[in-house]
Amino acid sequence: MSEKLIFNCTHGKEDPERATLPFVAANIAATAGQESVVLCTIDAVWLGTEGGTEGIASEGLPVLSDLYAEFVDNGGQLWLCGACTKPRGITEEQVSKGATIVGAAKVVEEVVAGAKTVAFA
Repeated sequence: MSEKLIFNCTHGKEDPERATLPFVAANIAATAGQESVVLCTIDAVWLGTEGGTEGIASEGLPVLSDLYAEFVDNGGQLWLCGACTKPRGITEEQVSKGATIVGAAKVVEEVVAGAKTVAFA
C-alpha cells in the first residue's frame, strides 16, 4: 500500500490563501519524511511554471515562492495536470524545479495503489 499523500491545489494568483495552504500541509508532510505531492489542477498549474509563484503571499502564511522551494528541497513533488496545462499552452520546457506534467492515469494509478488525497476547497 502506498504511503503517498496527494494534496490537490486548484487556485493560483487569484486566491493566494487557497494557493498556499496545500503547500503548507504538503511541506509539513515532506518535512516529516512522508512522500508528498501537490497536484495542481485548473489555474493552479501556473504555480509550477518558472516564476509562477512570484508575488503570491497571504497574510499570516509563508510567501509561496519560499515555501515552494522549501517543499522541493524537502523531497516534495509538484504534479501539473496535463489536461489543464494543454489549453493554457504550458509545456515541460516552462515548468520549474520539482514540477512535472502528469496525465490523469498517473493520478488514478497512485490512488488505486493507496495514496491518500487531501483537497482544500
